[in-house]
Amino acid sequence: MPQTEDQPRQHCCAAMTAHVNHVCKQHPDPFDCADHLIFYAPRFDEYGIIIHDGGTSMISIHYCPWCGVRLPESRRDAWFDALETLGYDDPADQDIPMAFQTDAWYRNPLA
Repeated sequence: MPQTEDQPRQHCCAAMTAHVNHVCKQHPDPFDCADHLIFYAPRFDEYGIIIHDGGTSMISIHYCPWCGVRLPESRRDAWFDALETLGYDDPADQDIPMAFQTDAWYRNPLA
């Protein structure tokens, strides 16, 4: 059965799910928490290991460190291409459609 937008994201294994969904009471931003190791960016459908250097950098990963499954290809380039097609040339400085702030742009392309 296909996953809908209101269902929680299914990750490859329980360990990946636990790391992606890690919640810290002291650090609401995962990039500020040394215990938060893996970041998942839904709008790009990509995973990464957080670099805890005070910024928001991460190293993209293509395989799960726990179960070894191949992770989905990043949709980052497709995201920028889709926005450019809609006339957005600088999404960081423009008010982009809400669907592009989540994974809705590729999960429900007609919405």
